[in-house]
Amino acid sequence: MASLNASSKSRSAALGFLVLLGVVSLFADLTYEAARSITGPFLASLGAGAAAVGAVAGAGEFVGYGLRIAFGFLGDRTGRYWAITIVGYAVNLLAVPALALAGCWEVAAGLIVAERLGKAVRTPARDAMLSCAARQVGRGWGFGIHEALDQIGAIVGPLFVAVVLARRGSYAVAFAVLAIPAAIALSCLAAARVIYPQPQQLDAGTGPDGGEPLRPGFWIYTAAAACLGLGFADYALVAFHMKAAALVADRLIPVWYAAAMAVDALGALALGRLYDRYGLAVLIGVAAATAWSAPLVFPLGARFLWLGLFLWAIGMGAQESVVRAVVAELVPRERRATGYGIFNAAFGLAWFAGSALMGWLYTFSPAVLAAFSTASQLSALPFLYAVMRAARPANR
Repeated sequence: MASLNASSKSRSAALGFLVLLGVVSLFADLTYEAARSITGPFLASLGAGAAAVGAVAGAGEFVGYGLRIAFGFLGDRTGRYWAITIVGYAVNLLAVPALALAGCWEVAAGLIVAERLGKAVRTPARDAMLSCAARQVGRGWGFGIHEALDQIGAIVGPLFVAVVLARRGSYAVAFAVLAIPAAIALSCLAAARVIYPQPQQLDAGTGPDGGEPLRPGFWIYTAAAACLGLGFADYALVAFHMKAAALVADRLIPVWYAAAMAVDALGALALGRLYDRYGLAVLIGVAAATAWSAPLVFPLGARFLWLGLFLWAIGMGAQESVVRAVVAELVPRERRATGYGIFNAAFGLAWFAGSALMGWLYTFSPAVLAAFSTASQLSALPFLYAVMRAARPANR
């Protein structure tokens, strides 16, 4: 009975930690996803072209993912997961309202990259702590809960800036008011640090020795994620296409993004549950379906835009729930921040290369862009199948 009570308390504590970090992410996403929903047209309003928008989006994702390898190693080496997470959130969030002061697209591009830098600093350490708590409730479900709360902010944020743009017609005002949710997110983060000073203790599993090298399955899985990232179009480029092709009015572009984030949130919860039950087969099916989002968004026009964005959003939900959960199954706890850092660095490098290339391809033909996107994402399927055959996740 005592062991059952202890297990129940541990599960409750883990769920509380997941929810509180989810609330932090809710307000953080409200801040920076609101900004991301308008960065494409914002850069265009400052004189940037399609190639520049694609390059800025890709550079931001490269910094946001590529530098995680260093900060993941730093987290595991020092054990200062909370300190690294707090610094990263501060940089991540404070760069957004500073966009209100950008007078040219080059300055705005620097702040957009700085916002992604903050995410690079905090994500490996934060995800390592989340993975410990998620073990108590099922890793797919645990990361799904976090992503669902995260995406509530991603839904509200774009709608919020859409209202500001409709009433004031000013990008500067829209960015400035995002200082409010940024401050709330940082306050909730400070509360989480006080309430849960050692979240690593929530993962009582022994698992493989932390001194072992990372398993072959991890590297194969990382190659699969790189293929997915290479072909996944950033929303900044999607939004640029909406404006350039006159598919959607400027004020409605954030609304479409908000709708996509709602699908992302619900998809993350559903896919997390399915992953805990069926394993990697779920991710294989999702990747095969969402690879067709670009052909529906870019060359086919407004008629299929809704379906393309639906598949795009499902892909985003999978990336933030199932994809993260699998990493925790393949990497020992003592090296998990390092594992997340390496994994996300590979994903970010591929995303940078793909975003820059797709921005360039767009200037020639949206159809060629779409073909490249689909082929790149479908190339991940053999790698995912190999991982599924070689190493079945422990939580199945």
